[in-house]
Amino acid sequence: MPSDTDHRSAALARVAALTGPGGRFELADDDVLGTRLPVFTHRQRALHEVLHASLAYAGRDYIVTADRRITFAEHAAQVASLARVLREEYGVAEGDRVAIAAANSPEWIQTFWATVSIGAVAVGFNAWWSAREMAHGVRNAEPSLVVADAKQAAKLEGCDVPVLSLEDDVRRFLTAHPDAPLPSAEVAEDDPAVILYTSGTSGRPKGAVHTHRNLLAVVEYHRLNDALLREFGDPLAPEDRVYLLAMPLFHIASLHNLAVPRLATGSRIALHQGAFDVDAVLGMIERERVTNWGAVPTMAHRMLEHGRAGRYDTSSLTSFALASAPSSTQFKERLRRELPFAKNSLVDSYGLTESCTGIAAASPQELAAAPGTLGRPVTGVRLEIRDPAGEVVGEGEEGEVWVRSMYNMLGYWRDPEATANAIGADRWLRTGDLGCLREGRLYLSSRRSDLIIRGGENVYPAEIETVLAEHPDVRECLVLGVPDPDLGQEVAAVVVLRPGSAVTEEALREYVADELAYFKVPKRWRLTVEELPRNATGKVIRRSVRV
Repeated sequence: MPSDTDHRSAALARVAALTGPGGRFELADDDVLGTRLPVFTHRQRALHEVLHASLAYAGRDYIVTADRRITFAEHAAQVASLARVLREEYGVAEGDRVAIAAANSPEWIQTFWATVSIGAVAVGFNAWWSAREMAHGVRNAEPSLVVADAKQAAKLEGCDVPVLSLEDDVRRFLTAHPDAPLPSAEVAEDDPAVILYTSGTSGRPKGAVHTHRNLLAVVEYHRLNDALLREFGDPLAPEDRVYLLAMPLFHIASLHNLAVPRLATGSRIALHQGAFDVDAVLGMIERERVTNWGAVPTMAHRMLEHGRAGRYDTSSLTSFALASAPSSTQFKERLRRELPFAKNSLVDSYGLTESCTGIAAASPQELAAAPGTLGRPVTGVRLEIRDPAGEVVGEGEEGEVWVRSMYNMLGYWRDPEATANAIGADRWLRTGDLGCLREGRLYLSSRRSDLIIRGGENVYPAEIETVLAEHPDVRECLVLGVPDPDLGQEVAAVVVLRPGSAVTEEALREYVADELAYFKVPKRWRLTVEELPRNATGKVIRRSVRV
């Protein structure tokens, strides 16, 4: 049986053949914003080129929903019609911002393509924002107009920007000019194309600016992954793959790493609309023969709680990825054990809004060989672990994760101070996350913003949360620091118990004390049956949790 080393060597050889000199995905250093970075030699330069090239798949389905099917040709024609309206009737020019405040829909995707294809900047507003947060987004992005569904439009009342109805205006504009030519624009590779706001788990949301180069690099990365699958004998061509889109489009997992590259590869998007519903999602997987699904751990947990996944034909799923939020090794093991489609297809990854795509990814083979890892840096990414002085640390030593690549964001929109704090010399991005490298694999300890300093000792919530999550009575948990007059901070835990549990605070304290050092054992506890508050990407909103 081939070892992990054998798999790694084979993979490296295939990557080298595809990305080396003369390869289809050759990488070569080029000037990017004054820094020499490895970029794909054979690449498109503007997003409208992806739209034009998509007509190669004219008769195939690009987007399917529970009740609609839109081919690549229909999509292109509708985008062209909408782009003409944006330009000619609303005066949207290159560099202008068009905000999208809406739940997932085909019109969301079409508004995005119409906007970026005329050289304007698509701004994804979080559909879970309050009216106050929407107002902040409008003030920060200063869009020429906002496209909103009815629910979000109600939050925008009183704003000084034209608001187009997604249900009425946009749907009408998509067919207003059926013979409109495909849009294009004179843009530079490093011109802004998209602004997506960070989740805002602390402070006000910041707008991460992504360029045409960023998104087109992600496209090539996905094309490379498709080519590698074929090299390893996968029988499916890229255009025969079907991707389930169930996470919000204002997130890089759904927009940058699904909707955009799939227009380039001819793959089908199975778009789930509305709140996450296990039966609806499983039904779509069965009906559309979905091959790839990226889910947040919350979705996966609901699948487990549902307990009836085996009633659906999910045999088409060959890739089931966890994204956007951390998950424990024990949780992954349970997924493989209880979900038929996860046994041999589960993968994990690590990325940020600021990184545009995954920084590291772990295949099923990687996870089997090194449980707990988030994998190795993806093609084109250089990753280092550094100490507080910015010096690279040694093998296995903990420090902050720094990354450098053609995928990294341009910066934060109209926030030079935050940009300077995040991006340093030679375009190195400071992630703020703590981890280490062992044998080239990344292991994450905690988010720096979550760090608890107790009496001079660093306490990482993720470590305690992992231990608590293994207790049979614990459904989910959150560990955080609370003020302490003597120690500066004390460790506290909020634990969501499984229904019917009678476990006590003392029992949980003893359980953790058996696993971790005394200063890591939570002193304050709150046991509850109410779920932890989460944002649209599945992350716990830590600032909303009280002990």
